Amino acid sequence: MNAVIAVRGLSKSYHGRPAICGLTFEVERGEVFGLLGANGAGKSTSIECILGTRQADSGTASVLGMDPISGRRQLFQKAGVQFQESSYPDKIRVGELCEETMSLYREPEDYKKLLRRFGLEEKSHSPVSDLSGGQRQRLFIVLALIPGPEVVFLDELTTGLDVKARREVWRYLEHLKKEGMTILLTSHFMDEVNALCDRVAILKRGRTVFCGTVQEAVDASPYCTLEEAYLWFTEEEENENI
Repeated sequence: MNAVIAVRGLSKSYHGRPAICGLTFEVERGEVFGLLGANGAGKSTSIECILGTRQADSGTASVLGMDPISGRRQLFQKAGVQFQESSYPDKIRVGELCEETMSLYREPEDYKKLLRRFGLEEKSHSPVSDLSGGQRQRLFIVLALIPGPEVVFLDELTTGLDVKARREVWRYLEHLKKEGMTILLTSHFMDEVNALCDRVAILKRGRTVFCGTVQEAVDASPYCTLEEAYLWFTEEEENENI
């Protein structure tokens, strides 16, 4: 089976400082793949380079068999994206934002059905700025699904949410997973990773220090939980104690 996402030796530096170094992994159809790492480890840069919104210095990436640079128009129609820094006009209403998003695609999904599915139907006429954190993150999922994508990229989707709102978002992502959606997400919440991800790559200062299943990550460490294994791979705990 051909990988939906294939990354080979992807590298990117800023002003001579490496952000990602030789990133290599594949994501199969229907798989939820997590990119893990501390802030600044290269997670967002990885997604941007994979999607072609940022030019990599070296290496290759393909999504659905397409080069993200030369095939950008075609890929745009088949990939849903939610970046960590998503911002919209303060007064735009939920329905207006969805309609504007729909206008960008040839065969978009019915946003009203998506809003209903994600419990936001009654918020269609509300300004986006009036939504709660959990409602806003659910709206970001809706926007990522409007293209009717085959693959979805989600960057730190639940950052800043309380426990209840985070679990609410997980529930909807689990629905997508059961339906066979291919998802690449970044996260630094290990309970979230445990709940959603089939496989993970752990980044440390832009380099991959582990790639495999959650259980394999635990087995490869001296510990018995993913959180402890993650801290061991990234050495975050040691750094905090210095």
